[in-house]
Amino acid sequence: MHKYELAVVLSPTLEDDARQAEFEVVTGMIEKFGGAIEKVDDWGKRRLAYEIKKVTEGYYSFVKFSAPPETAAEIESRIRLRENVLRYLIVREDE
Repeated sequence: MHKYELAVVLSPTLEDDARQAEFEVVTGMIEKFGGAIEKVDDWGKRRLAYEIKKVTEGYYSFVKFSAPPETAAEIESRIRLRENVLRYLIVREDE
């Protein structure tokens, strides 16, 4: 199992309940494909470095998890389809 960090930027137009539900879907994908969540760091609403789809703010969250190598590719292919996810990045941490 490898260690990864997932950075997710969600749409700022989401209400608190909808944002939490969207984040639970993302973390549920990690567990569904054999990953184990180690730490969740929620930064809240922040200004984006550049405009994305005419939006200047987003909700930032970071998830550290361990998972088999194929899990990262599977999560990436499914998170890409999420409408309320502005940006995401999965990075493998050094051992």
